[in-house]
Amino acid sequence: MEFGITFKADFPRERMTALTRQAEAAGFTYGWVFDSHVLWQESYPLLTLMALNTERMRLGTCVTNPLVRTVDVTASALATLNNLSGGRMVLGMGRGDSSRRVIGKKPTTVAHFKQAAQDIRDLAEGRPVEVDGNRIHIEWAHEKLPVWLAGYGPRVCRTIGEVADGVIMQFADPDLIRWCLGFVREGAEQAGRDFSKIEVMAAAPIWLSSDMATGRRIVKWFPAMVGNHVADLIARYDASELPEALTAYVAGREGYDYRHHADKDADHLAWIDDDIVDRFCILGTPEQHAKKLWDLQEAGVTQFNIYLMVGEEERQLEVYGNEIVPAFRNA
Repeated sequence: MEFGITFKADFPRERMTALTRQAEAAGFTYGWVFDSHVLWQESYPLLTLMALNTERMRLGTCVTNPLVRTVDVTASALATLNNLSGGRMVLGMGRGDSSRRVIGKKPTTVAHFKQAAQDIRDLAEGRPVEVDGNRIHIEWAHEKLPVWLAGYGPRVCRTIGEVADGVIMQFADPDLIRWCLGFVREGAEQAGRDFSKIEVMAAAPIWLSSDMATGRRIVKWFPAMVGNHVADLIARYDASELPEALTAYVAGREGYDYRHHADKDADHLAWIDDDIVDRFCILGTPEQHAKKLWDLQEAGVTQFNIYLMVGEEERQLEVYGNEIVPAFRNA
């Protein structure tokens, strides 16, 4: 298993630089940035900053979407960063949640999501594509661009299996990851692809302490955030098509304020209980973290991506670098 970090893009420049360097020194191989241009600072200048302060980490958006920027704009930005970083960029993309809803707009369709992923990859790797009847060719682009796509539901997971190099899942629940990967496998096999070559990311916040009550309070924002995606699934699928372990916890869901997306002090968290926090996040002692990470690896996860935004980030990186990352590297 590899390890990554994700920033919410609201840290000062100096701290983001220091944390990125610390993570690379600790053995983390991926660095990601949330992309929600109204809520937080623009992601591409921050990825540039991270690229200039690392030597080996792969870097990308977790996640962008194909509506806020056109496919040619995203492809050009990532191709430029690929040239700057020596080919270390990754496209992480979803259908568009916070960056769209905070401005009163909806996510894109699954069909557009799929086509956009293919078009961005082709453009960023120097192949011409036709968009809206026009031929576009970024002739100076040449580096490879791995594509990681985010999703939960059967249809989008099958689509991910058809076209993506990696799948992004926002929870650290081994059982639900297995459920999602079943559809990814179906999509890969239907497309004649080798499922075993698709990378699998579990992304979630962590809390390293035996003080579980404090940890649960600090990371409660995360299941609330995931609840937005779960509510979308419930609206699209029959209840029998979705696991109760995913859907039941949103029964008491109240209004969600996107202006406080990923905010541990938001007012829309009261309905989140301890069980769902424990399932979706990783809390407790280093030994408890390692146990859950082994469970995730057994479920198929190849990268655990820490949402590094709950406090004491330097300490968390130090503990992971000293006690957890080496154990998985050696294994």
